Parts: sequence; structure tokens; C-alpha cells
Amino acid sequence: MSGEDEEIRAGGETAGDGIRGTARGTAPVPLSVLDLVTVGAGSTASRAVRTAVDIARTAERRGFHRYWVAEHHSMPGVASSSPAVLLAHLAAHTERIRLGSGGVMLPNHAPLVIAEQFGTLEAMAPGRIDLGLGRAPGTDGATAAALRRTERLHEGADEFPQQLAELTRFLDDSFPDGHPYAKIHAVPGPVQATSPGGVQDPHRPPLWLLGSSGFSARLAGSLGLPFAFAHHFSAANTLPALDLYRASFRPSEALAEPYALIGVAALAAEAEQEARRQVMTGALSMVRLRTGRPGLVPSPEEAEAYRFNELERGFVDSWLGNVIHGTPDAVRQGLDDLAKRTGADELMITANAHGGPARLRSYELIADAYGLPG
Repeated sequence: MSGEDEEIRAGGETAGDGIRGTARGTAPVPLSVLDLVTVGAGSTASRAVRTAVDIARTAERRGFHRYWVAEHHSMPGVASSSPAVLLAHLAAHTERIRLGSGGVMLPNHAPLVIAEQFGTLEAMAPGRIDLGLGRAPGTDGATAAALRRTERLHEGADEFPQQLAELTRFLDDSFPDGHPYAKIHAVPGPVQATSPGGVQDPHRPPLWLLGSSGFSARLAGSLGLPFAFAHHFSAANTLPALDLYRASFRPSEALAEPYALIGVAALAAEAEQEARRQVMTGALSMVRLRTGRPGLVPSPEEAEAYRFNELERGFVDSWLGNVIHGTPDAVRQGLDDLAKRTGADELMITANAHGGPARLRSYELIADAYGLPG
């Protein structure tokens, strides 16, 4: 390993086991970022990707622990259909912050392909890559069928533990002798370290399991893996899932003790009214998604002019109840309360708003509220 790689591994966000972060400033736990790379009405995917770079660099500068992107498909307002491609671009524009998938939907892809993609990312950004995995399709059934080239979608989810085991063996290059894949190697990967003259670093990205119910919580615990729960869209299941994860946990080479982060929707603005105005764009976007009309994230003006019917209003009120928004002090208090109530080891913040400037400003204000560096 080169001196440069040693320096990367020893510095700040990349030190330690690659999983546990360090709380900074007055934050109760490490803070991280989940970005959907959203495309607002009147904007473009190119601009959304530029904003993603700006957010990742801001998160790095302000001491957030990691930045993840999530796999979604066939959604005009979400430009993160290819996490590995985005992460390669972000790796070229950052230096220290951990980058990862929150997540890659494992049933959509061959495990070997994922191992190759994330082995390549690890080669690009040594010691900075996380591989978060989910078992949901990240889209509707028809799109999932097109991705997987099969109509048997439930089988893909049911086979998730077997797919995970296969991916792990590709990442570790550990298929036993006699296995059909014993002579197949994910490259870049550990096989390069064992080849004649090989000096390839055998390190691989830590695996995370993602979930919004108990299935992945139990599996992550039983395998001794870190767990990420989608509190931002499944808040009612957060405490039961975290309890199940901790009760199921068995120490592993990756972790001696449970480590759970939760995704939380939060947006700060200088004034409470402006924060509400911004999050209503996400609310309208979710209404359209849930009613089969996905589109670009609407502008604040469009959201203000929209007339919600009674059913939609009930959904919006429920959805907004799980979005922490308001002044920086109010958001800080909401995040503090959530960390205390759930016992989460890390909070991963996703900002729901139409435009990049509002989202960037929110992360800056939250960092200021906690006295983070930068």
C-alpha cells in the first residue's frame, strides 16, 4: 500500500473500522447525508448531478461522516438510478468523506456485477466506499421485471439471503474448492493480492443491510452487519426494527456490537415559514408518486397553488409528521429528540425540497446549529 493510501486511511472520516463514525460539534451522534439526486421542475439531470457534487463537498467540508445515494428507477424526479456511476463521479470530487449506496437493490443485479462495480469504486477511493444493500425493487413491479428480465419478483426478494451470501463470497474471493464459482474472481478484488507479484490491497467496502421492516433487521443482526433503517418513510416500524436488530445481533469480524443508522427527512431554513414552503414540494411529489403520477419535483409556487383533496391532505399531514423542518434550532431539537428516542448510532439526513440551493442551505444551517467545523 502506498503512503498516500496510508494517509487516506488514517485521516478523519476514513479511520477505524470504516463503519462507526464520530459525533462532531454538539451533535449527539455522527451526522450523514442521503441524497436522491432529485430533479426539480424547470431543471435538468445534469444540474441535479452538479448539485449532488456540491452537497457531497459541503458535507465533507462540514464534517458529515458519509454521503450515500439510493437506487431508484423510472422516476423522473430522481436521477440516482445508477449509484455506482454517481459514486465514481463523486469520488473524483471529494477527498475524505465516505461514499456509498443507500442502497443498491441486490435482487435487481447479478452479485458478481455489484462486486466488480464496488471493487472498482474501492480502487478509486480506497477506504472510503460503503456498500449498502436492499431487497426491494426501488421501483414499480413492471420496471422491476424489466430490470430483472423475469416476472418472478417475489422469488428475487425471497432469495435475498442467498444472493447476499454469493455477493459476500465474490467480495472476499472465498468460494470453496469445488464450487461452480470457485475459479471466478471479482476484479478489482482480493485475488490480485494473491496472484504472483500481487500487491493489491485486499480491503473491501463494508456491507450494510437496509430495510423498512423487520426482515433485514433480523438478517443484519444475525450476520453481525451494520443496519440502516428507512425511518424517513417507515417511521412506525423504526423502534420495532431497531429492537429486533439489537436482539438478533451476533458479533462478527465486521462488528463486535450493533451499529444502526436511521434515515431521517429534515430541512432547515432561516424562517419556519420558508422551511414549510420548501418541504411542501416534497409532499406534493410524494402524493403524485403514491397515486401513480411520478414526475419532477414541483416548485414551491406549484405546491402552494395545488389544492389537495381530503384523502391527499390526510396523507400529507401524516407524511409531514415524519419530516423534521423549521428553523435550525427547531431542526436540531428534532434530531436530538429522535436520536434519544431511537438510540440510533448515526443519523442520515435527507433534504426534501425542489431546488439545490434550499437543500444546500439546509445542510449548512444544520451544521451551524451543531457547531460543526468549516
